[in-house]
Amino acid sequence: MKLCTFTHGQRTRIGAVVGELVIDLPAVSPGLPQDMTSFLAAGEPAMAAARTAQTRPDVAFPVADVTLEAPVPLPGKILAIGLNYADHVAETGAEAPKVQMWFNKQRNAANRPYGTINKPKVSDMLDYEGELAFVIGKRAKHVPANRAHEVIAGYCCGNDVSVRDWQAASRTMQIGKSFDTHAPFGPWIVTADDVGDPHNLGIRTEVNDETRQNSNTRHLIFDCFEQIAHLTQSFTLDPGDVIFTGTSSGVAAAMKPPRWLAVGDEVRVEIENIGYIEHTVVEEDAGTVIG
Repeated sequence: MKLCTFTHGQRTRIGAVVGELVIDLPAVSPGLPQDMTSFLAAGEPAMAAARTAQTRPDVAFPVADVTLEAPVPLPGKILAIGLNYADHVAETGAEAPKVQMWFNKQRNAANRPYGTINKPKVSDMLDYEGELAFVIGKRAKHVPANRAHEVIAGYCCGNDVSVRDWQAASRTMQIGKSFDTHAPFGPWIVTADDVGDPHNLGIRTEVNDETRQNSNTRHLIFDCFEQIAHLTQSFTLDPGDVIFTGTSSGVAAAMKPPRWLAVGDEVRVEIENIGYIEHTVVEEDAGTVIG
């Protein structure tokens, strides 16, 4: 099942994508929540209602006629792991981590799957990182790796957009990873039964139709389930939290010379059995906002 958040007629709600249609889930099942976080928190009864609703193409819109939003528009947490593919570790010149290396991306970085990403006013060192992302579906604490699959609602394509000079300036990396629009993901949440093995998915990043990254999630150093086991030893994961699982080699920063993203560039991240997200780089609106 492909779960999405979409806007049509100036109203945003959740849907299920079936072929070229988006089923309006609250219209089919009026008791369902309108937003993805509440839907996931409602658990298996809500999931069962959504599966049943997939058979109602009479309450649907063509995908081409809606705007697909980030599947979780404002996640409670966006977490990302660093240096989690051996080839990416090698191209950075760093040592392979013995302990998982995590950082936050602020929730305002969340971005819809198709649209634009900002080139910041304050930096020219804009980079891409194509990644598998997953969304938490159940509240989770002290979850062992062999049960971690139980708390994953599904999987998405993600781009851990990075501002490299700001990233390097702070040991936590948080600011350089959290500029507005710099966590696009989607285009939908694909549930585990449709994804298959999340640790054997081809993943590719293209810039202006040139392949920059081409790998497979089997090369993750710490897999998705190990990530959950590690994180939940420290804090609770909640429905709607988004996890970025790491990137492979081929980032702009590792090229000689670096090939930073520029205004007008088209960036596409595609993952087997999930789909793709695609964005155009635009100049950031640098106007002051107060209130």
